[in-house]
Amino acid sequence: MLEDELLKLKFKRGNTEALAAIYDKYADYLLSLATALLNDHALAEDVLHDVFVRFAKSVTSFRIRGSLKAYLAKSVINRSRDHMRKRGRRPVSLDDAQMLESCSAGPDSVILLQEQSLRLTDALGQLPFEQREVVVLKIKAGMKFRQIAALQEISVTTAQARYRYGIDKLRSILNSEKEK
Repeated sequence: MLEDELLKLKFKRGNTEALAAIYDKYADYLLSLATALLNDHALAEDVLHDVFVRFAKSVTSFRIRGSLKAYLAKSVINRSRDHMRKRGRRPVSLDDAQMLESCSAGPDSVILLQEQSLRLTDALGQLPFEQREVVVLKIKAGMKFRQIAALQEISVTTAQARYRYGIDKLRSILNSEKEK
């Protein structure tokens, strides 16, 4: 937290190394968040770069009172929402290359994990964006419902309900696929 405060101060003073440090510190987390929300790795990279370009241009008007991580996450979420509105909420598959790189198990395990990942990605894509966002923020980003509620500008109860409905719908979608 103290490191972030120092980075914010240096960034506000125009230090480009501070911007690079912020990018290095949060890029992987933000890319992972955008990919989970958008189900499209290339689009997630575009969102991440858009967010950091806007962030860099905001140096003269830069004022963050809270967490730098939360601010950047909210920026990614808002850009992701914009892209979802533009493309009409149609789901797109995740980039499988990342999963294959990280898996050191045998070929059978890789195929099984890939199939499960595709099923989960497809099921997530069928959720309303508000529910998907809460599920991803809770599971992928490890955020508390209070933080999610603040990001979405909703009550904690609404965030909990969206999560519960999202998980129930995921369970229903995945169970109906098993029965086929």
